[in-house]
Amino acid sequence: MRVALCQDNLTVGDLVGNVECMREQITRAQKCGADIVAFPELAITGYPPEDLLLKPGFIADTGAALQDLARTTPDIVAVVGYPEASATGDSLYNSAAILHNGQVTAVYRKHHLPNYAVFDEQRYFRAGKDALVLDVKQTRIGITICEDIWARGGPAEWLTVQGRATLLLNLSASPYHTNKGRERERLFADRCKKHNCYLAFCNAVGGQDELVFDGHSLVIGPTGNVIARAKQFVEDFVVVDLELQVAGKEKDSVEPAEHDRVVKIATVDIHRAAVREVLQPPPQPTLLDQDAEIYQALTLGTADYVRKNRFSGAVIGLSGGIDSALTLVIAVDALGAEAVTAVSMPSRYTAAMNRTDAETLCDNLGIKLLEIPIETVATSFADVLADSFSGIETNVAEENLQARIRGNLLMALSNKFGWLVLTTGNKSEMSVGYATLYGDMAGGFALLKDVLKTQVYQLAKWRNSMAAIIPQRIIDKAPTAELRENQLDTDNLPPYDELDGILKAYVEHDRTAKEIIASGFDVSTVNHVISLVDRSEYKRRQCAPGVRISTRAFGKDRRLPITNRYRPSL
Repeated sequence: MRVALCQDNLTVGDLVGNVECMREQITRAQKCGADIVAFPELAITGYPPEDLLLKPGFIADTGAALQDLARTTPDIVAVVGYPEASATGDSLYNSAAILHNGQVTAVYRKHHLPNYAVFDEQRYFRAGKDALVLDVKQTRIGITICEDIWARGGPAEWLTVQGRATLLLNLSASPYHTNKGRERERLFADRCKKHNCYLAFCNAVGGQDELVFDGHSLVIGPTGNVIARAKQFVEDFVVVDLELQVAGKEKDSVEPAEHDRVVKIATVDIHRAAVREVLQPPPQPTLLDQDAEIYQALTLGTADYVRKNRFSGAVIGLSGGIDSALTLVIAVDALGAEAVTAVSMPSRYTAAMNRTDAETLCDNLGIKLLEIPIETVATSFADVLADSFSGIETNVAEENLQARIRGNLLMALSNKFGWLVLTTGNKSEMSVGYATLYGDMAGGFALLKDVLKTQVYQLAKWRNSMAAIIPQRIIDKAPTAELRENQLDTDNLPPYDELDGILKAYVEHDRTAKEIIASGFDVSTVNHVISLVDRSEYKRRQCAPGVRISTRAFGKDRRLPITNRYRPSL
């Protein structure tokens, strides 16, 4: 059985573009002599289509797009994800269509609908009840969709035990988080050994708002061995020959409760040339290490957000600090130097070395640096507010005016030239509210939103190991907002290695204050950090979207009320 996996970067809502991409890939698979070609979950619409699924016109258009695609499937079986409306129109299913000889010959409906973390599938879909086995050239292939293969039992069990499938084909849109790829490989290997079958996993790739899909499609054998591995974070096309008679011999017993499940058999006749070109050995690129995969996720997420939303380029406020430096380097790697503009906006508090470091970084990257001093603007604001502020000591209000002036200037450049403003704040700052609303938070995409400050340093050092782009002084200097004389981040916050440890425990793992203190952190520091996190929810709700790299990013992963008087006992 020759199987092709099309790891495509599809765009949500681009029905015409997605179908055209898949049509080209089907033709490519036919030329390779493939018997079956698979695409990612909900490939027709892109994933996740969210509330587009609530629009009847959108569902009708996706059905028409699927029928259009079906017309290009002679002598090959294509398995394509799409949202399927029931005959009565009152239900919607996350389905896989089996396309062959110009028709939709069978449909499988996803059984396990995830409704945790970033997933909201039960908001839109009903769960399917039946399993589907394709009988292709007397070989049985079980169809599954994403979560169906993650959950124990269920479709994988029914297909291999009752349906005698020797290959499980899984259409997926499995979003990235750190080390997700290794987690998948371990779990999929266990599934293959348990069910004594092959698994062909076809994953999406690309950025969609906060989510990044890392590709890393796989073919795994009955012993848990990786037969083929697609590349991470780029489009890829994998074709592999499988000796499926090896699988399906000794299978574990099925749970009694599963016996009444209906396993439908769809027979598909295909005719291929008696002799086909011998394939090269399947690809097995080495998995990226943790820093490399995070960096690639940030790069891909940024590139696709700008490209898919049709911005002409990006603009970044460059301070000479580590956050804006890393943001700028990632943007250039994502978009190219010609599409990125940096803006230095010095005030009376800006150190000469920071201006120099910003210039050096831009020279290293070969990009344009605009310098727009803000001192005269800040003075004008102070004059306008002098009567209102009379008799009140200078405080954070004057500091934040500078950040808001910079935000205004960046947004003006965005309006004038069609550039997307990339904000530069990191997850540590977003957690404790160490950021200015309508100031450094102003912008369209928060690239480092899910990256802790200690990770920022780590990624900067990793990038410099490829080529020394970021001046070492930017990495070494103490972080500062430079909104007052001799200001340092540690004036308001604990050191970042300590802060990030508390944030990981509280934000990402929901540990209580008592548990965090018991793990070795200072009592007053823990209580102070938790207080800052809890009262900054209103700020985070107004933050731009950003790339998700953890299992608990701000946004869909962590949804707390803004108006909220609950405070855990300390």
